[in-house]
Amino acid sequence: MPGARYDLKPVTHITAGAVGPPGKRVFYLQAKQGVQTLTLLCEKQQIEALAIGIEQFLEELQKKYPNLPEASDYFDRYKMALEEPLEPTFRAGQMGLGYDEENDLMVLVAQEALAEDMKPEDASTARFWAGRSEARAMSRYALEVARQGRPICGNCGQPIDPDGHFCPRSNGHAH
Repeated sequence: MPGARYDLKPVTHITAGAVGPPGKRVFYLQAKQGVQTLTLLCEKQQIEALAIGIEQFLEELQKKYPNLPEASDYFDRYKMALEEPLEPTFRAGQMGLGYDEENDLMVLVAQEALAEDMKPEDASTARFWAGRSEARAMSRYALEVARQGRPICGNCGQPIDPDGHFCPRSNGHAH
């Protein structure tokens, strides 16, 4: 049975966020069109990669279409908060970006992560169409959220837990 298809064109709101204490946070991507809200479960690395990808894509668009006005990066932290209830429609797997020149909308396509027994055609897909400024605001906010986690060890690059960190590069000494 083919997976569900969600197409929010255009979104009235798009954000990314996390719930829980550092080290145990759960990350979400959430978009809204009118009264319909779609929430996807994500990994922190997906949120970071998406945010960086949006910034790079916007730079490419600016080079390709030099007459486009610069996308604003303004956002209101309170308005970027995730909305309850946080009931994810699916866990995001692959994500990609595109651009609709005619409508000046970026599209974020997220495909459901495949379980062991799933075929690719059974995966659900969500497409979120957003203005360039909305996409940039979401990317900047998402990077802030991702960076609010645990500090990173300067020796090994791994996160440091609140109760300490065993660094493999410290010859067995805990920090």
